[in-house]
Amino acid sequence: MITHPFTYQAPATIEEAVGSLGRTGDAKVIAGGHSLLPLMKLGLEQPEALIDLRRIPSLAEIRTEADGTIAVGALATHRSISHHEAIRQKLAALAEAASMVGDLQVRARGTIGGSLAHADPAADEPAPTLAFEATIRAVGPQGRRDIRAADFFKGPFETALAANEIVTEIRFPAPQARTGSAYAKFAHPASRFAVTGVAAVVTVKADGGIERAAIGVTGAAAAAYRAAEAERALTGTKGDAKAIAAAAAKAADGITALSDLVASSEYRKHLVTIYAKRAIERAIQRARS
Repeated sequence: MITHPFTYQAPATIEEAVGSLGRTGDAKVIAGGHSLLPLMKLGLEQPEALIDLRRIPSLAEIRTEADGTIAVGALATHRSISHHEAIRQKLAALAEAASMVGDLQVRARGTIGGSLAHADPAADEPAPTLAFEATIRAVGPQGRRDIRAADFFKGPFETALAANEIVTEIRFPAPQARTGSAYAKFAHPASRFAVTGVAAVVTVKADGGIERAAIGVTGAAAAAYRAAEAERALTGTKGDAKAIAAAAAKAADGITALSDLVASSEYRKHLVTIYAKRAIERAIQRARS
């Protein structure tokens, strides 16, 4: 039960939403509500106003632009992302991550913009957002701002988003030719959050060697991160089993892994190496096919 009073607003445009956010001292934006409403019920969040974005239809659109960029609206649900044909073909790791979020009901209601803005350390979609080097587009009183995924995730439930900004879309650049991607996850058995989740995006040369690799990891540390050492270890290799194993072994290098009742820090690091190997293998197979 939510016991504190609040006002409810449902603007019809993003400009109205930004204006409403700026006029209220303690306002919260709500999309799917899967993160905010439980916090309100527990009394951990007590906003004076809720600004509901669901009456802004353009925020739910997924479109492919002339240069191949796939723009995913902030209100696109996990289900719509996982079923979208262009995303399944070009951004397989994103489609797979979206398909593994929570359960059917969560995927039908929850949104990618809400998930990224909430920045739960165990959320799925930050990993492919990092690996595909996406840009998070936000709108605030000063206008539009594009934030690189690499700069967006700052810590547990902390992002580069300003308090008066709203995420409007996530922009994924068109992958190069001969690029494959995959997402592999060890899920919490009850919540389905990622104890560890790894997204790999790999581009191969004409001879099958590894031209470029990008690896995003979620669930293991206080914020999703790029496994830079693993990327460097894989790039320039033949992409054989030995090279993949050596790269995966570096996927947890330099991180302070989380430790809780679900998994110790040592076990989480072990999971990162295992799931990095699985994601890399599948990404290479897809790049070569």
